[in-house]
Amino acid sequence: MDTWEFNKIAGAVLSALLLIFGTATFIDIQMSHKPEKAGYTLPVDVSATQEAGQAAAPAGLDFEEIKGLLHNASAENGQAAFKRCTTCHTPDKGGRNGTGPNLWGIVGRPKASHEGFNYSAALKEKGGEWTYEELAKFINNPKAAVPGNKMAFAGIKDKAELADLLAYLRTLNDNPPPLPE
Repeated sequence: MDTWEFNKIAGAVLSALLLIFGTATFIDIQMSHKPEKAGYTLPVDVSATQEAGQAAAPAGLDFEEIKGLLHNASAENGQAAFKRCTTCHTPDKGGRNGTGPNLWGIVGRPKASHEGFNYSAALKEKGGEWTYEELAKFINNPKAAVPGNKMAFAGIKDKAELADLLAYLRTLNDNPPPLPE
């Protein structure tokens, strides 16, 4: 058998396989039965998960506890905690905005007021000043403090770390506001 004969036989076998599998694939595509809803439905007791979610929801931040910690807080420890903030923020006087605004002079500054930064509508509507209490609530849980803001940060739950960070933010100012009484 020469190569010409072999090529004819191989071509016939490959054509037959293409016809068989091609037809089967075409029929599969045309006659497919799609599910009414994509994905899988798992049996879940909705009432139990709602109760668990409500029980696990935080009652909010007790600023009185933070205020007590703030008087003994360490700005050096706060600077170490601030390192995770440097992904989006800069602490330098006259520094550039990043994904988040520059934080020099944040304590006592009006909300959504740093020049050159595009704040979310939710933060613009919030109004007021960044007091120690407002900053503590925002840093603890940004989404709960200002629903609809753009800050993608889960928050700092440890109260001592939060107090240290507030002490550090206080140092980012030419004239730091007094600590709350």
